[in-house]
Amino acid sequence: MGYLKKIVLVLLLPLMAFTNVHKYYVSVTQIEYVKEKKSVQIISRIFIDDFEKLLQERYDPNITLANEKEPTTVDFYIEKYLTEKFQVKINGSEASINFIGKEYEADIVYCYLEIENVSNISTFEVSNQVLFDLYSDQQNIVRTKINNKNKSFILIKENDKGLLNF
Repeated sequence: MGYLKKIVLVLLLPLMAFTNVHKYYVSVTQIEYVKEKKSVQIISRIFIDDFEKLLQERYDPNITLANEKEPTTVDFYIEKYLTEKFQVKINGSEASINFIGKEYEADIVYCYLEIENVSNISTFEVSNQVLFDLYSDQQNIVRTKINNKNKSFILIKENDKGLLNF
C-alpha cells in the first residue's frame, strides 16, 4: 500500500504544481492624436473580471459586467472611476476627457475616451492609475501615436506618469 501512495504522489505532484499559476494584472491603453479631427482618441483595454471586482469593491457589490444583468449604473461608475484614475495634460494643461462608451470582447472591456479641440501637441503627459488601488503589481501599458511618432511605456504604482515632448 505504501508503494501505491508513492506512485500516486509522484503522478499528482507535477499536476498540482500548475494549479497555482500566477495571474498578471495588466491593462493596455492606446492613445492616438488625430490632427484632422483635432481629437485625441483613447482606447483602454481592461480585463473584465478585474474591472468588475474593482467596481464592486468601490461602488456597488452587485455590479456585474458583460451580461444581461448589468445594471444601468455601470457606465456612470466606469466614467467616474476612469476620470478619477486616468488624467492627461496637453501642453501643460489638464485636458477634459469624455467617456464615449464601452464594449466587451471575450474577457476584455474596451473603454472609449476622447479629448476634443486639440489643435497641436508639444507636450503630452499621461497618468494612468487604473486598478492600482486593487492590485499593487498592476501594470498599465500605454502606447501612443502622436504627431506621427509611436511611443510606448509601462506605468506601475510607483511610477504612474509618462511625459512625452514633441
